[in-house]
Amino acid sequence: MTRALATLCLLLVSLASAADSRPNILFAIADDWGPHAGAYGTPWVKTPAFDRIAKEGLLFTNAYTPVAKCAPSRAIVLTGRNAWQLEEAGNHMAMFPAKFKSWPEVLTEKGWPMGITGKGWGPGIAKDASGKPRQITGKPFDKRKTKPLTSQISPNDYAANFTDFLDSTDPAKPWCFWYGSTEPHRAYEFQSGVTKGGKKLSDIPTVPAQWPDSDTVRHDILDYALEVEHTDAHLGRMIAELEKRGQLDNTLIIVTADHGMPFPRCKGYAYEGSNHVPLAIRWPAQIKNPGRTITDFVSFIDIAATLLDVAGIAHQDSGMQPLTGQTWRPLWESDQSGRILASRDHVLIGKERTDVGRPHDQGYPIRGIIKDGWLFLKNYEPSRWPAGNPETGYTDTDASPTKSLILERGRQNRTDKFWQLNFGLRPAEELYDLTSDIDCIHNLAADSVQTERKTALLTSMETELKSQNDPRMFGNGQIFDQYIPTNNPGFYDRYLKGDPTAKAGWINPTDIEPAPLQP
Repeated sequence: MTRALATLCLLLVSLASAADSRPNILFAIADDWGPHAGAYGTPWVKTPAFDRIAKEGLLFTNAYTPVAKCAPSRAIVLTGRNAWQLEEAGNHMAMFPAKFKSWPEVLTEKGWPMGITGKGWGPGIAKDASGKPRQITGKPFDKRKTKPLTSQISPNDYAANFTDFLDSTDPAKPWCFWYGSTEPHRAYEFQSGVTKGGKKLSDIPTVPAQWPDSDTVRHDILDYALEVEHTDAHLGRMIAELEKRGQLDNTLIIVTADHGMPFPRCKGYAYEGSNHVPLAIRWPAQIKNPGRTITDFVSFIDIAATLLDVAGIAHQDSGMQPLTGQTWRPLWESDQSGRILASRDHVLIGKERTDVGRPHDQGYPIRGIIKDGWLFLKNYEPSRWPAGNPETGYTDTDASPTKSLILERGRQNRTDKFWQLNFGLRPAEELYDLTSDIDCIHNLAADSVQTERKTALLTSMETELKSQNDPRMFGNGQIFDQYIPTNNPGFYDRYLKGDPTAKAGWINPTDIEPAPLQP
């Protein structure tokens, strides 16, 4: 054998070995799950599968989605760009522009089997440049069904569908699977946490300060917990299936949720409970010193960069728009706990139109920054109702016993603190000390003692947003209101006129204010 031929053979063997070393990827994302798990010390929810991932991998305590609503949050996951960099896809119930390719589409193009069960991106419409529907999160595997524990839990047998996907793959080649549990999205079977989950109201040591401490609210929280446990149980079955096939240790597992719990002042808002999400990852082949807790701030904008990196796909070969996020590789290659990278000291959050229900299909625009234990928010249209207009039922907050309870308190007394916190108008600026006020109750923006801090946070936030070409930083924020929602324009007017095509199935009719309030 000539030297040149021998060198070529060694190169081919090396390339084959490199390809074989690529891991499988299991990306698990729940719908509306805040950072409530055993690994985080939550006593009223049992999550053995998530806890195992954290114990055998990394647990993140400062993971955030930039937008606390399903479609924009998931668009960020898929593209590695912030919502204000995604045009229409930055809104809820939106068209997903064809120009923004997703990492599952890239993996599919590169020959990876890419499957999904449950919820991917949405609600909205995603079509390619020719008008053909896109498999933006992979090929669906949803045929297997099972009888759920409650009347409101999906019958989708996520774990069995994952098994079907594995059966369709070559075990010698890497694959990627998206597990999109629709739990703990509402609705819930009221009191099921107690009647079917064996929980007790006293399991909850403290009710978050933005809600009244009542049996109704405690039941609601435990019903949410039961659905979190359902999601975790299917994850556990998926882990067991990987173990049975000898594929577990060569699989990168990422477990998270698209945003906080579907309660007032959480989902659809921009507070700590809105954007803070659970996150744990496991990959024995690469993670040094497993069992570490990471306090670096990480964002959903990082996921695309991380998965392209893991898959060995250079961004310039992906066809994706420029990425804003950065790979998490340095975090698992370190052997340290706590803060690893000094640069990961903050995250940006915000929102535009996260639901319809205001005149002219307007949103409630916010930009914010979390840094040094503080949350600063700038509300660009404080004259608008933050949770959606009263006469359409506060559509930016999902129907729930907790929501209805607080609204009824507000009807009896408009100065009720819980109504004010959850549904009242907000000032142009908000500032919260997260070290002492994690529920964001005491707004310190008007406190002269905090003027310097507030100014510094605002400057840092706006400087970064300008570098990302956020239209709102250049006087063009109204463009987000002009994008047509996928349930057709003019929802507000059609709804008030009784148009049967304008139905708000995500609110209780009793939540509508019979006598509209004045802003």
